This record gives sequence, structure tokens and C-alpha cells, in this order.
Amino acid sequence: MLDDTDRTILRLLQRDARISNAAIAREVDLTPSAVFQRIRKLEDGGVLRGYHADVDPAAVGQELLAFITVRTGEGARAKATAELLAGIPEVLEVHRTVGEDCFVLKVRVADTEALGALLDEKIQQLPPVASTRTTIVLSTAKNERAGVGAADVE
Repeated sequence: MLDDTDRTILRLLQRDARISNAAIAREVDLTPSAVFQRIRKLEDGGVLRGYHADVDPAAVGQELLAFITVRTGEGARAKATAELLAGIPEVLEVHRTVGEDCFVLKVRVADTEALGALLDEKIQQLPPVASTRTTIVLSTAKNERAGVGAADVE
């Protein structure tokens, strides 16, 4: 069970994964060694799953963000389909959903031409895929990693 101190540590790490234990200790009124032990416990318990670099997509030529809903055909196996979709490099996230569509994909590519190629040559070619619907993102107002939000801490 997480206490308020653990939640604050998680929030600080989400904001800056390179923050020092000493800086965290000042925020939560603990010693750096106590912070280290808490972080180790969060890692060992699977709460902290890793540390990530935040790469600017435009800087690496991946400026277009889109969401693609996928509807599968009769007899398609969800786990196998999810694995096929997850194996496509441009696919950042695969979410199995309930409703008209079976999956929602978050994809990132260079431009609309690359998006068309992704759809035509990779996604729609998969045997379980019956249809797709694509939404292109114009701008993003908020983009946070999954985890402890401010509302969970305050």
C-alpha cells in the first residue's frame, strides 16, 4: 500500500526521472538513504517500472500523431491480434476496447504519406483486421505518462 510520501516520490520522479535522492529527500522530509530505500521498494514491488527519456518526436522526424481504431473479423483472437499490432514499430500503444471497435492504437509517423503506408501495408494487411478508422491529432493540450497524477497525491 502506498502512503502519501510514496505518492509524492512517484510524482517527483514522473516530473523528472533524473532528480537526485537528496532533492527528493528535501521535498518529503526524509534522509537521502531513506528515499533510496523507498525507491528500491517501489522498483522491487513493480510500482516503478522504469525510467524513460522524453524524446521530441519532431526532432526525430515523427511529427504526425494519430489514433487508429481497429475492428476485427469473426473468429479473431484478441491476444494474438494485440501481439500482431504491438509488433508494428510505428504503433506506440495498443488498447483492447469494448464497443464497436476492438482496439485503439496510438501511432506516430513522419507525415500523412507514411500514415497511409502504415495503414495500407502493415495494419490492414493483417488477417484479423476487418476495418480501421483513423483520427489525426492536430495538437495536444496534455500528455502525461501513466501513473500517479496530481489528484492522487494532493
